[in-house]
Amino acid sequence: MTRHAIPAALSLTAAVLLAAPAQAQMAGYAKDAAAQAKAGADIVEVAATNGSFNTLVAAVQAAGLVETLKGEGPFTVFAPTDEAFAALPAGTVEDLLKPENRETLVAILTYHVVPGRVGSAEVVNLEEARTVEGSSVAIEVRDGAVFVDGARVVKADVSASNGVIHVIDKVILPGD
Repeated sequence: MTRHAIPAALSLTAAVLLAAPAQAQMAGYAKDAAAQAKAGADIVEVAATNGSFNTLVAAVQAAGLVETLKGEGPFTVFAPTDEAFAALPAGTVEDLLKPENRETLVAILTYHVVPGRVGSAEVVNLEEARTVEGSSVAIEVRDGAVFVDGARVVKADVSASNGVIHVIDKVILPGD
């Protein structure tokens, strides 16, 4: 895997956003992200300025993937929100952010990134997609909703200058 392929995998995954306030937050996110994409904001900038992806942005920084995800791309990121990271077992995020766990963190983050710009119209026709990490994520459409490795896409097609973000409601892990 090339160093340039790693950034795509880091594109952020999503969180459980079924409550009305969370849905309103995602609607605002999409509006803000669309404005940022027009202004040339890349995936990292869109995520960093949103406020719902602080953990993801911190993980991307700890993994040394910021410059990759700010690269030309294009990338498709299945991005978990802060709430998705908070749903992991206690201490998981803190352990992953330690320097000695950087390789594992990179693998997890790049598992959330697919090379190329894959919009929702294409995603719904796929059964799987190969990630930057090297494994494939399973894609399923059920009852009108799209699931990626069991994580529900709660907001699709958030545009950035170097790709697209699909917000998901949990952190997905390679090998699960």
